[in-house]
Amino acid sequence: MSDLKNLAETLVNLTVKDVNELATILKDEYGIEPAAAAVVMAAGGAGEAAEEKTEFDVILKSAGASKLAIVKLVKDLTGAGLKEAKDIVDGAPAPIKEGISKDEAEALKKQLEEAGAEVELK
Repeated sequence: MSDLKNLAETLVNLTVKDVNELATILKDEYGIEPAAAAVVMAAGGAGEAAEEKTEFDVILKSAGASKLAIVKLVKDLTGAGLKEAKDIVDGAPAPIKEGISKDEAEALKKQLEEAGAEVELK
């Protein structure tokens, strides 16, 4: 059982280059076609997908038609003064908040888009 666990760990941690080499070996030496090797490649990609981004930046791309409403909203969301909020909106594309959680970033994006702004998450 521990041998299987070690094998599984090894497969998950393979690089794309390693997976391609493994597919070649399986095909040439064991007659296993690449379609079966694709399953191995998918398992190899799972380890990379596990490293999900945890910090996001909310970038104001454009204030849209209702600039005054966006300035007020940016002021409320960031805690900045009115002049600072106006400078952020006038300087678009500009970051509103940086290094925040995905949920918080999506909530800010939703509020800004509902007010008419164009927003991007990075």
